[in-house]
Parts: sequence; C-alpha cells; structure tokens
Amino acid sequence: MTVSFQIANMRMTGITNIDWMNMADSFDVAALRRAAARVFSLGLLFSGLLGGLSAYAGVAVEELRAAYLQQVERRLELPQDETLRYGMLALAMMDDAEVALTESQYVALVDRNPNVQAIFLYFISYDHASILIGASPVSTGRIGQFDHFETPTGVFEHTPVNPDFRAEGTRNKLGIRGYGVAGMRVFDFGWQQARRGWGQGGIGIMRLQMHATDPDVLESRLGSVQSKGCIRIPATLNRLLDRYRVLDAAYESMQSAGQTMWVLPSNSTPVSGPGRYLIVVDTMRAQRPVWAIHAAQR
Repeated sequence: MTVSFQIANMRMTGITNIDWMNMADSFDVAALRRAAARVFSLGLLFSGLLGGLSAYAGVAVEELRAAYLQQVERRLELPQDETLRYGMLALAMMDDAEVALTESQYVALVDRNPNVQAIFLYFISYDHASILIGASPVSTGRIGQFDHFETPTGVFEHTPVNPDFRAEGTRNKLGIRGYGVAGMRVFDFGWQQARRGWGQGGIGIMRLQMHATDPDVLESRLGSVQSKGCIRIPATLNRLLDRYRVLDAAYESMQSAGQTMWVLPSNSTPVSGPGRYLIVVDTMRAQRPVWAIHAAQR
C-alpha cells in the first residue's frame, strides 16, 4: 500500500500535529480502494476463522464489534475514508515509535483535536490491516486554566508497572465524581511530559489516565475539551474495555505467570489478541467533521 503521509515529530515524547487536510490530499485513490478491499476480506476471515475459534481462543473481532454496537451508548459513525485514514495513522504512529507489530492486537487511538475529540478502537493484524471496532466521543485536556495540561501525544504502553485501579465513586467539593461511579476502571499510563495550559506554559509532568467521568454532569460534555489532561470516555465504553480486557495484554501475561492481577474482573470474557497501546494524535482540523458534530452538541 503506497500512501504518502505528511507527518512530522511523531515520537513518543514529542508533539504530534498532523495537517489533516493536506494529508487527505496525499492519499492515492487506488490505494484506498485496495485498503478497503483488504479490510473487507480480513473481516470475512475473522468472522469465519476467529469466530469459530472464539470458544477457546477468546472473543473474536466480529463479536467485539457487535458488542460495541450493543453495549456502548455514545458512538460515532465514521465514513469509510475516515476509517481507513485513522487506521493508517495508528500504524504510522506505532511504526514511528518503533513498536514492533509481531502479532495481531487491539489499539486505542485518540484524536485530541478540539474539533474531533474522539477515540477509535481498532484491531490491527500482524500484516498491518486494520478493522475499526467502534468510535466514541471523549474529552481531553483543556488549556487556559490552572492545573490543566494539554493531553500529550504519542504511543503509550498500558502495563502493570503503572497499575490501574477502580473508582470509589466519591464526590469532590463540587459534588463531581471525577472517575465516575464506584467500580469504574481507571486505565493508567504513567507519568508523562505535557504542555502546561496555565501561566507561562512550558512542559510539566502529569499522570496520563483514561477513565469514565461523572455521569450526571460531565459525561454529556464528551466531544469537547474538558479535562485536566486525562482522557475521559463514556462509562459504557469503559465497561466494554474492562469486561473484554481489550487493552490488557501485559496484565494477562503477568497473570499467566502466576501474579495476582486484582484489577482484572473475575467475570470478564477476554478477547482474542488483546492489546497494550494507547495512541494520542492531533490532526489539526480547522473544522469539526460532520460525523463528530452531534457528539459535541449533546
């Protein structure tokens, strides 16, 4: 597949800014058509082969796609060209970060651009074909306020070195449950460098987490920049990632080695090919795409 990307500074510690309009112009139409055919064929393969193996190999790709449609209440419907572009962007980011794709796995891609504010869950095969499982609105860091960071870009590994935990459901002095209701999983990606959004700016250190948020006050604001730097996701998506252990490859590996991973739900139904990476980008869109408008207006 020959696609010319106009991407710069895509290192894990750098700032990833992508001119999406120019990038779109650089896509070869024939390449996109070949990619679409490849994704379709791969989908049939997974539906048949992996679907038949799901009883002992874990939840298959098509089953997780169906679960996303049934269980995640806040969803975005992407046109095919956007689905392909974000899938290619995920691959480009992993390649630039020198992440070896030696086996098929799930990845979560977040576009922090204020005009997008979305998360895309992909299954990426070892031969670099991608299948979109689903997309939903998020909230990332809002600058211009004390103690608020711009959500950093890069490829971040989800590992027990930075252990996850579960929300207690407690309220702050404003009555807000920052991590959502009790029991919601907080996915931790460790301390990261990020741009301070207050004072004289500059680079500071923040804890990068992905989590649910207050269901009564803040979840309705998903699709717009709201957080202090973390990534807020819909509660129903949080439950799906947790229940199916979608990003828990490292946790499952340690559990298989005999270590107790208390944060993993005992009643979970793990996917086949869990992943371990969160990718954050900024596509520098000047306008909100049609498919993301309704998320911001809710």
